[in-house]
Amino acid sequence: MVNSVIEKDVTVEGNISSSKGSVEVRGRVVGDVSAQAVTVLQGGTVEGALNARSVTVEGAYSGQIQCEDLRLAASSQVRADVSAQTMSTENGAQLQGNIKVSSQAG
Repeated sequence: MVNSVIEKDVTVEGNISSSKGSVEVRGRVVGDVSAQAVTVLQGGTVEGALNARSVTVEGAYSGQIQCEDLRLAASSQVRADVSAQTMSTENGAQLQGNIKVSSQAG
């Protein structure tokens, strides 16, 4: 699997797509992100739709999430409409929005 990293000093304005890899956001993305796995690290920010098999948020996110597995770390700040098959949330995670967790996301 190929891993793409948006570093802390980088801002991407536009959509990101990785059909066979993962995307790690340490900086800022304004646009949609589609990949096998997406991780928004602490200090990272994404504003747009996330579509991936696995999504992990440790930083700030706003938009719409569609995934199979969603993990929210204690440091996450999420404002989103969520559609996932499984979801885990650490104590302290902030989540605001509509949430649908079912065996068939979408």
